Formats: sequence, structure tokens, C-alpha cells
Amino acid sequence: MLEAYRAHVAERAALGIPPLPLTKQQTQDLVGLLKNPPKGEEAFLVELLTYRVPAGVDDAAQVKAEFLAKVAKGEEKCALVSREKATELLGTMLGGYNVKPLIDLLDDAVCGAVAAKGLKGTLLMFDFFHDVAEKAKAGNANAKG
Repeated sequence: MLEAYRAHVAERAALGIPPLPLTKQQTQDLVGLLKNPPKGEEAFLVELLTYRVPAGVDDAAQVKAEFLAKVAKGEEKCALVSREKATELLGTMLGGYNVKPLIDLLDDAVCGAVAAKGLKGTLLMFDFFHDVAEKAKAGNANAKG
């Protein structure tokens, strides 16, 4: 996956255009590599996850959000991405597949404040706003922020 992606980047650079965002399949492959990173590729893998997966409701964004949600909730371990970093990255996705996990994380003692910060910058909340309002009414300090 990394070799093919680097060839794609070089090809697009030769044309003077940026690389395309990662596809669903490339993002699935990336998640696999993040779980078992090749030596020397750790920083590049995190960079790809952070900057090359589209935000919003793209299929690749769903893969990214599901992976980050599992890491943020402590359901899955990733040596390259801490629970806090996973929550922070969820907060950069603008809306869509990241919203529900961020709302769930408002109750988390470790990641709640990070989730609250991420939700403040989330544009595509849909009806999830009401879930945050309910948490605020119930006394959740992170939801009130």
C-alpha cells in the first residue's frame, strides 16, 4: 500500500497536482499498517491518517472514524495513536461518522474534554445536537462547555 501510494504521489506531483485522498480500501490497509507498522514508517502512517483521509461522510472517513473511535474508547490498542490523540483526530473530521463517538466520549474521564473541544468545531451535527443538550442537562460538564 505504501509503495503504491508513494508512486501515486510522485505521479501527481509530476503533473503539478496534489495526491488524491485515500480511498476506503487504502484507508482499511492503512488501519492494518497502523496496528502493525513497518519499521521506519510510523510517522508517515500517522501523517496519512491525519491528513490524507477525507473528512465528513466519505466511505474512507467511515473507516477512519470507526478505527479512531475504538482506539479512543480503549477498545483497541494502537502504539502510534493514544486514546487522546484518537479523540483529537475524531474532532478534526467536521461531522458525519465522528459525531456519535465524540458524544459518547463526553462521559470519558480521560478523553471527555478533548471530545468536547472537537465537537465545538464540528459542523455536521444533524440531530446529534439534542444528544449533547441532554448530556448537558444531566450535568455533564464536558457537554456544557
